[in-house]
Amino acid sequence: MLKLLNYLKRYKFQCFFLIAFLALQIWCSLQLPTIMASIVNNGITKGDINYTFSSGLKMLGFTLVAILASIGNHFLSAKIGAGFSRDLREDFYKKVLSFSVSDIDKFTTASLITRTTNDISQVQNAVMMMLTMMLRAILMGVGAIFQAFQVAPDMTWIIALGVVTIFSLSVLIISLVMPKFKVFQTLLDKITLIARENLTGLRVIRAFNNEKHEQTKFEHTNKKLTDTILYVNRIFSLQDPLIGLVFNGTSLLVIWIGVQKLETDISYLGNMMAFVQYSADVIIAFLMLTILFVIIPRANISAGRINEVLKTKSKISWPEKTKGTPEVAPSVVFKKVSFKYPDAEEKILDNISFEAKAGETTAFIGSTGSGKSTLISLIPRFYDATEGEIKINGLNIKNYSQSDLMKKIGYVPQKGVLFEGDIKSNISFGNPEADSELLEKSAEISQSSEFIKKLEKSFDSHISQGGTNVSGGQKQRLSIARAIAKRPEIFIFDDSFSALDMKTDKNLRSALKPETTDSVVLIVAQRISTIKSADQIIVLNRGKVAGKGTHKSLLKSCKLYQEIVKSQVSEKEFKKELENAR
Repeated sequence: MLKLLNYLKRYKFQCFFLIAFLALQIWCSLQLPTIMASIVNNGITKGDINYTFSSGLKMLGFTLVAILASIGNHFLSAKIGAGFSRDLREDFYKKVLSFSVSDIDKFTTASLITRTTNDISQVQNAVMMMLTMMLRAILMGVGAIFQAFQVAPDMTWIIALGVVTIFSLSVLIISLVMPKFKVFQTLLDKITLIARENLTGLRVIRAFNNEKHEQTKFEHTNKKLTDTILYVNRIFSLQDPLIGLVFNGTSLLVIWIGVQKLETDISYLGNMMAFVQYSADVIIAFLMLTILFVIIPRANISAGRINEVLKTKSKISWPEKTKGTPEVAPSVVFKKVSFKYPDAEEKILDNISFEAKAGETTAFIGSTGSGKSTLISLIPRFYDATEGEIKINGLNIKNYSQSDLMKKIGYVPQKGVLFEGDIKSNISFGNPEADSELLEKSAEISQSSEFIKKLEKSFDSHISQGGTNVSGGQKQRLSIARAIAKRPEIFIFDDSFSALDMKTDKNLRSALKPETTDSVVLIVAQRISTIKSADQIIVLNRGKVAGKGTHKSLLKSCKLYQEIVKSQVSEKEFKKELENAR
């Protein structure tokens, strides 16, 4: 929590004026009981109307100043709190965006969402209360004790008794609920995870008639969360009556002792009234602190979860500037590259070597789990190779700044990803300066023009979050158009043609060929028809290269490739393919 308070340094002047306003408000408020005591002792008991009237005007003046100071205090606390949470949320989000894929997997998306929303809100509330309630409690408590000692020093032990009693009760309550706060945050993460998973996978759940199972799973976690909340609320429900008992008991004790003194000294009446008010102020101040003793530890757990993210160094570090000068001609070279996921025992990729040149298409094929998509993910450094070296344009990818490397790559993921906006903003996502001519050309190459022209607003047509208002094939074609509009040196298609029919697939590749004469094209595919004309085909099997060459050469030399081809064509067509390869 203390680390996050460093964000308040940006608002040190506002904090200074906030404390000044708060101190002025408390000082004015503490003068009122003393003035009231003097009115009773010197005005009412002696029948001095002028003194009573002038003292009343003085009380009114102090009250007005206290009100104005309170307005200034609340305005500044709201401004500082909002700025604090804004700055923290921006830095947190920026940090998350800098994470590698493995870093995000470590925290989970659901947990990062909860930390961005709920945890930061908890810390913001705690900070605002510290700026107002805690400072108010300290200033009021100290000031009220001083004033109480001035008006009735012989009864200050009553205040000490009340404070010790409240402190003991607060420690007991906090010790009972604190362990549950961490459980609460963990369960909230899990609720977010289940809800997110079920909402994104709703079609699959319904298709398999599995709503009841998922509902039971959600209810089980929700019940745990509810039980935790109920437990905390039950403990807290004891706080108000117990504090009220102490508060009222203290007031009665003051009055009981004060009445005894009035038998011998009637002028003690004003002092007793003032002391009752000051003792109430002290207990209220301490009650504020006990509330903070609950809120701050809870916020401290949230702060710890936020700090865990902020202090995490991404497993992938990028230089600020590119080290070295890349070659002009685009190329991608893998030299004895191996990779395994963190904490995994087996390698996903083992000793992969190949070279992909400009103007050529390099394709990757293999069975499910052979490492095709993982291999492709190493090029934009979604993960870093655990062994070996990857070069782009003759320069190790670890020497590139993130910006320079990503400028060279046009990446189309296996699952098309669109963002809320319109078609134009999605295609120009990687190249905001793209003009209408480039957008139209990219749409035409990706075979998107046909369905875009049918839309009422054409390129200005709305795209819902996640592209839910377009089909899977349209989403994939728009994702391809986005990569084309970027005009990269390296195209990466991670099984990006799977949602296209054979005709669209063929037309797209034919239209793309003239546009990539100066670029490296890397394609991961399952269909032989998609990669048949590739200049180089790399066959992967359990993370190793099982074959490398053209379609014809692999048909002659690679048994695994023959099996893949055979599984996708008829026996007659397969024999014909073999004959043509000879």
